[in-house]
Amino acid sequence: MKKETSKPNYNLERDIGGVICGVDEVGRGPLAGPVIAAAVILDPANIPLHLNDSKKLSAKKRQALNDIIIATAEYAYGEASLEEIDELNILHASLLAMSRAVANLPRKVDHVLVDGNKLPALDAPATAVIKGDQKSVSIAAASIIAKIKRDFLMKNLAKMHPEYGWERNSGYGTREHMEALSLVGPSRFHRKSFAPIRDLMTQENNIND
Repeated sequence: MKKETSKPNYNLERDIGGVICGVDEVGRGPLAGPVIAAAVILDPANIPLHLNDSKKLSAKKRQALNDIIIATAEYAYGEASLEEIDELNILHASLLAMSRAVANLPRKVDHVLVDGNKLPALDAPATAVIKGDQKSVSIAAASIIAKIKRDFLMKNLAKMHPEYGWERNSGYGTREHMEALSLVGPSRFHRKSFAPIRDLMTQENNIND
């Protein structure tokens, strides 16, 4: 018998009450590019159907839902730069991006639902929800538009550096990406604090010494 998988719902939002936003980030794992967060306030009377964790959706479905979310909900993005990732570490940079996304919303919220087990600095009460993009439709919506935003950004960066295949791998350490790194080395858009990039730069410095 096929096991049923639970889908995110509006129960957490309804239980808390008031104006609720969900916030999620995309881009902790890649070797290149910034980390992007999104915050979404859904209209309780017009919640898009089939919202889910962005990783569980096809690219076509994700894009379709992204278009519906930005047409029916209030939303904002936040970003942490390469420099902030390298200076703060990826966890703190991700929390910073989430703080910025919530701060950029068009109005203040009564409560923030945050994907994960740590809370960013916020001006509103908040709840950390482990696997939140699989439990809360607000967080799921945020995960979708954040991924679409970051994938679009990486496709633009790929036009400047086509050798890494970022339009296909979004900066993750795929075989194609790693092979390109070994051949041409890292670009200015790579995260210098991440081990594969740091090791390559150390090797280059040793060769040049």
